[in-house]
Amino acid sequence: MQGRPRMTDLDAWIGRSEERIDTLDPARSNALLAALGDARRVERGDLLPALHHWVHFWPVLSPAETGPDGHPRKGGFLPPVPLPRRMWAGGQLAFQTPLRLGEEVRRRSTVSAIEEKTGRSGRLVFVTVRHELHGPSGLAIEERQDLVYREAGGAAAEGPLAEGIGPETRRVETDPVLLFRYSALTMNSHRIHYDLPYARQEESYPALVVQGPLQATILAAEAERLLGAPPTTFEFRGVSAALCGAPLAIHASSEAPGARLWSVQDGRVRMTARAAARAAD
Repeated sequence: MQGRPRMTDLDAWIGRSEERIDTLDPARSNALLAALGDARRVERGDLLPALHHWVHFWPVLSPAETGPDGHPRKGGFLPPVPLPRRMWAGGQLAFQTPLRLGEEVRRRSTVSAIEEKTGRSGRLVFVTVRHELHGPSGLAIEERQDLVYREAGGAAAEGPLAEGIGPETRRVETDPVLLFRYSALTMNSHRIHYDLPYARQEESYPALVVQGPLQATILAAEAERLLGAPPTTFEFRGVSAALCGAPLAIHASSEAPGARLWSVQDGRVRMTARAAARAAD
């Protein structure tokens, strides 16, 4: 179709890399723990809680570098996919060596794949980004991040009914304050998480959208509680959008060699996850 960039044009972004260096700040982890109602407090030298590296390596951009949806403008590190809606669809992490608060960490990010598909909502483009985080002891975290771009129009379809899954282990209330705090801690300016008129009128959601990484962080913390140890691997997949204002029920069950987890809202699955821990000696 005339005017539509070809996938071969986007292939030029495969292999594109960038590096960032940050110091793991206890204050950021404590702010996230407090926002989630977790009474724990961490100090310099303590282990970085699972997925708390996401409140580091901020994508600090000027207004000129930010698109109308709040995301970075297209065509920088990420490819200029010609579709207006972007979501973090899921990911997979392997934790190799521990990271401790106060350490300086280097993250190398690489666009590893771009794939076009057709789904129920129309044309989709999936972009895979791989991150490697190196601390003082070497490679610490290997991460795959799955982004999905889709056409404008109706919001994504509802997820499946939550039938036959593990027991509910905790409940998390969602409200605009929690979403605001998480967006601020991750420097995420996507407007669907804080701008209700935009979420409704531009992206067809009935309410603000709960961040996928926020759900994943909650599930990873529940996995650590269930396993009795920090996970060595964690993978998650967004199934359908969770909306602000209704509680998220967290479900979990043991599954050798780890655990399976789900977030459920209004009786429907919103995110699934699996975690594993190192076997005891």
